[in-house]
Amino acid sequence: MKKIIFALSICIATCTVAQDYKFGKVSEEEVSEKFYPLDSTADAAYLYKYRRTYMDYSQNVGFQLITDVHHRIKIYTKEGFDYATKSIFFYDPDKGSSESVKGIKGYTFYIENGKLESEKLSKDGIFKEELNDFNSSYKITMPKIGEGCVIEFKYTIVSPYEKYIEDVEFQKAIPIKKLECKIEYAEFYVFNKTSKGFHTVPMKTDSRSNIIGSTSFRTNIFSFDDENIPALKNNEPYVANINNYRGGMKFEISQTNFLAIGGEFKNYATSWENISKEIFKSQSFGEELEKTSYFKDDLEKILAVAKTDDDKINAIFQFVKKKVKWNGSYGKYTSKGVRTAYKENAGNVADVNLILTSMLREAGLNADPVLVSSRGNGVPLFPTNKGFDYVISVVKFPDNSYVLLDATEEYSVPNILPVRALNWDGRIVTKDGDSDWVKLSSTNHATEENMVIVKVTDDLALEGFIRTKYDNLNALNFRRNNNHLKEEVLITKYEENNKIEIDEFKIANEEDLDLPVTRSVKFTSEDLVETINNKVYIEPLLFLTQHNNPFKLEDRKFPVDFATAWKDITRASIEIPAGYKIESLPEALAIGLPDNIGVFKYQVQELGNKIKTVSVLEFNSPMIPPQYYAFLKDFYGKLVAKQSEKIVLVKI
Repeated sequence: MKKIIFALSICIATCTVAQDYKFGKVSEEEVSEKFYPLDSTADAAYLYKYRRTYMDYSQNVGFQLITDVHHRIKIYTKEGFDYATKSIFFYDPDKGSSESVKGIKGYTFYIENGKLESEKLSKDGIFKEELNDFNSSYKITMPKIGEGCVIEFKYTIVSPYEKYIEDVEFQKAIPIKKLECKIEYAEFYVFNKTSKGFHTVPMKTDSRSNIIGSTSFRTNIFSFDDENIPALKNNEPYVANINNYRGGMKFEISQTNFLAIGGEFKNYATSWENISKEIFKSQSFGEELEKTSYFKDDLEKILAVAKTDDDKINAIFQFVKKKVKWNGSYGKYTSKGVRTAYKENAGNVADVNLILTSMLREAGLNADPVLVSSRGNGVPLFPTNKGFDYVISVVKFPDNSYVLLDATEEYSVPNILPVRALNWDGRIVTKDGDSDWVKLSSTNHATEENMVIVKVTDDLALEGFIRTKYDNLNALNFRRNNNHLKEEVLITKYEENNKIEIDEFKIANEEDLDLPVTRSVKFTSEDLVETINNKVYIEPLLFLTQHNNPFKLEDRKFPVDFATAWKDITRASIEIPAGYKIESLPEALAIGLPDNIGVFKYQVQELGNKIKTVSVLEFNSPMIPPQYYAFLKDFYGKLVAKQSEKIVLVKI
């Protein structure tokens, strides 16, 4: 009976909220709602999410793509305040046709003194930001934000690039109560439509008649309507891009046919081979690779010293990293062009790595660019021109081995790419425009090795030493995250995270990329030994113990993405004080995952007056498919339980 009453209360709460989605017609019931009826954990929810994308024709301009957006969002908690800030991104190059944003309007609705009030979005709450040479955004900051308020805004994007329809998003990080979306385009255009993610919305099709001059044509209409769409949150670790798994629909141009109105018929790339050739033929890609005179003198100096292939690769790679700094912009095409980037010592991803590729070729190496979809760009599931937004370089050898290089990363070394570029496979594009896939992940495990030597003092405190070595991708990440920080900051962070006091602290090989990074710390602690009823309890791995299982979902539909294979090894030695003996030690454990995906080995032994512990955690694949998730969750559960077991000492 209680379940029936609860279900009815949800239905009543849902149904009593006004269903008028006309802009500005927010009801008092919507503002008064305390939580989202179908997900009480939601910090915010779309009460209404509307989009209409359609084509408009004018004699002077031709077809343009118009997108009208209207969002109504309920904010339940302070954590939902982020949704009161909206960025509208649009293409805005220094040269060429730009998109424009028009008709930005917004209101915040709230209850004050028992009365429904509203605050209009002012011009002061709208800021234009230039993001890079090609893109800008209007940032909207809604006024009068508070828990319980409802915000509403709308705007229109006008684009001359009518062949590029943005993906339709069915699902977000917060629930959607009501979704309405229409995509309309003239029959002269043919788009491939591909669904993505785990939430699907049925597509309704329709059409209507239109006329251009004396020519009549049909406009195809595709509608998506849904209600009560659950959130897909990114609340678990090791997810490269959660948008890969949120429901949606992709529209990719397949062909245009304007023969009926005196134009031409054109097929667009429908395979990865064709897409790669199309990119290669671009003036901002293939032609840029052919330019060499601008670096001729510098290359001669390099080759005067570097004679072997390995020496040439390393010398040119390090030279380009220092000569042309990455400006933070992605792109498969150059932004400034290689000559200008070289002269100004800065450029986007394509500028930097096409310069690198060109110099390697001129040095007599078999080098090619590699097209990549960065982790932020997602994983392209079908051939699409939008599938690549990043470029790296490859040098191939007669024995079919190869070296991958990314000169945008200051701390990278050959075959160790930054995480942003580690996204499944890349596409090698050869000198004649042919292409093929290449694995981006390194065959070398990212490693962390800890050696801990401590002794328990007579007053049951700890004093000792820890040496940590980071190699491969772990070394790159350590340098990126820490090399810019002052030593006192690093010491404070390490002390706070590990409940210790540091006496000596040293990091070696911060800048020597050929060697692993090492950190040596001499420390004391009074927080790592526990005394209960005259017994002493110590965790064998001390502050390196993993206490929490990172995997908490009952079921996970998307893979666990580590970015690389990795291995953590810890060897710890604890000297027990005089007058104490060991009552018990944790038993050894060795467990593995199916198909040699991973292994955990753990052993604690008594050797004289010392307790020696060895812990090895190793994953041999950068990605674990969802069908192994239950095994992985159980694996980590056993790991956490074992590492949390304690050494027990008693007085003699």
